[in-house]
Amino acid sequence: MAIELRDDLVSHLAELRKRLIWVGAWFLAAMCGGLYLSPDILLRLKRGPAGIAVEWNVFSFTDGLFVYLRCAFLFAALMTLPLLLYHVWAFVRPGLTEREARETFRYVPASFFLFLTGISFGYLVVFPMMLRFMKEMNESLGAVETYGIDRYFSFLFNVVFPLGAAFEMPLAVLFLTRLGLLTPARLRHVRKYAYVGLAVVGSCISPPDFVSHLSVTVPLLLLFELSALLSVRYARKKAASASPAPAPG
Repeated sequence: MAIELRDDLVSHLAELRKRLIWVGAWFLAAMCGGLYLSPDILLRLKRGPAGIAVEWNVFSFTDGLFVYLRCAFLFAALMTLPLLLYHVWAFVRPGLTEREARETFRYVPASFFLFLTGISFGYLVVFPMMLRFMKEMNESLGAVETYGIDRYFSFLFNVVFPLGAAFEMPLAVLFLTRLGLLTPARLRHVRKYAYVGLAVVGSCISPPDFVSHLSVTVPLLLLFELSALLSVRYARKKAASASPAPAPG
């Protein structure tokens, strides 16, 4: 018995190692592609909705290099995410039923789509609002605006990618509900605390004015309500499938 368990563990570890090698190799290839495409990507970002009125400057010899590497890394991470999610699903697939495998496979494209939606929302809506607010505040001080390219992109990525992760909330809640770690009743119980927490998050990543707060906080609250709705639907579906069929008359 112990030998069989050890053999199973070794085979699982070998499979995990093989899948990690595939993901790592794809990430390195995407990193090379990102380095090649970085000039075009950065130029498009500069011409985008948030970069029109901003002049980029470098304050050290390494600023440009670090920006290229950061852009290539994030491009590779974005391109690797679907493959990583697929291999996670494929690794746990043997322990799932056919129905569970079909249902959980939907998480792969849905998760990637939600992440892209969050990034797009952050770049097209939140980041321009923050940049305009910061520029107006600096101009009110009479300061001379000189923006470093490294700081600019650090600011951009620190705003955009947390929102991409926040848009994964519905799938995360649904997944935890499937595992039994969350229930609709528990979500209803923590709703008021979640609202307060999401409002704090929205205020932290948006300029300190009412319209900007609403523009960020309302989508986060809608995501929570969508998460709660998905949890309720799954719980009802599970209860209906678990209830015994009525006896024939």
